[in-house]
Amino acid sequence: MCRFEQRRNKLRRMIRKNHLDGLLVTSFTNVTYLTGFTGDDSYLVVGHREDLLFSDQRYHTQLEQECPGLPLEIRGPGKKMLSSVAGGLKQMNAWKLAIESNSISVGLRDALAEAVPKADLVATDGWVEQLRMVKDREEIARTRKACELAERAFGAVRALLTEEMTELQTAAELEYQARRFGACGLSFPPIVAVGPRAALPHASPTSRRIGESDFTLIDWGAQEGLYVSDLTRILVTGKISPKLRKIYELVLKAQLAAIQAISPGVTCEQVDAVAREIIAKAGYGKQFGHGLGHGTGLDIHEAPRLSQGQSTVLKAGMIVTVEPGIYLPGWGGVRIEDDILVTRNGHEVLTSVPKQLEDCLVR
Repeated sequence: MCRFEQRRNKLRRMIRKNHLDGLLVTSFTNVTYLTGFTGDDSYLVVGHREDLLFSDQRYHTQLEQECPGLPLEIRGPGKKMLSSVAGGLKQMNAWKLAIESNSISVGLRDALAEAVPKADLVATDGWVEQLRMVKDREEIARTRKACELAERAFGAVRALLTEEMTELQTAAELEYQARRFGACGLSFPPIVAVGPRAALPHASPTSRRIGESDFTLIDWGAQEGLYVSDLTRILVTGKISPKLRKIYELVLKAQLAAIQAISPGVTCEQVDAVAREIIAKAGYGKQFGHGLGHGTGLDIHEAPRLSQGQSTVLKAGMIVTVEPGIYLPGWGGVRIEDDILVTRNGHEVLTSVPKQLEDCLVR
């Protein structure tokens, strides 16, 4: 039995437990997770005993290659997706149908109800995402590759960095180097923020030059094909000021303590609290205004979330980021981020870019 069929069988048990006939999967990412199909514009119905993937003729050959043996409904030109779905539901006798409430729009839900008036549509939240939280061996291996590609790209950019380069040029170079080493691209538009602009946690690159400040924050990741990585580092291109040393070492202390706390059975909010308490005790609690981290996988942000109020219990196979930060308007910000695998006995840090402050100096 292939891993995709195993995933669908896990989902099938959830469907039966809730006394439903099937789940209509409308998230293209979830379709990929459940079938291996890497295209888009395709829906999947997972039923009690059978499954049916709906797509169009553009993907016919690709579907046969990526999803051998999976029943397909290929619509021709002029036939609408919902018309195909309606016919498939009738064929599968799946009238009490779960839908993905976090994927389907109100308009699509209403159109589906009109196309299949006999169906009882039951909103569900995060069933497939719940399965995606725990990675299998191949997913972990692919994430390792994504981390390696990101690190190689960063190393190349660091070696090429000059004071005259702009944030935009640095971001473009990261993309180029990641692709040169074999990545499909970056995980997300990278953040390159010089000096005071690093106080913006999601700063977009500008024409500001690297040499305009003593340090630059870079947040980036690579996509190896499907799976992604996510890292953040500070590069010091000038002098290490006493203030930078103080803030950086505090953030690093919080990050290392939080990483050390990661283990099966620990809740996400407990890990967040470890880092948050260290930063708050130093007087910078209000300057750490986001969650400690998030899961990665097919998406750059997915469950679980390391933040306040998140009672999800960590399990072996989960991959999360740990990225505390302190942001001071007018001065700048420091964030340090690594990707962490939860193991049976604790954790493993998947990323290895050196992060002691002296390691951040670009000479």
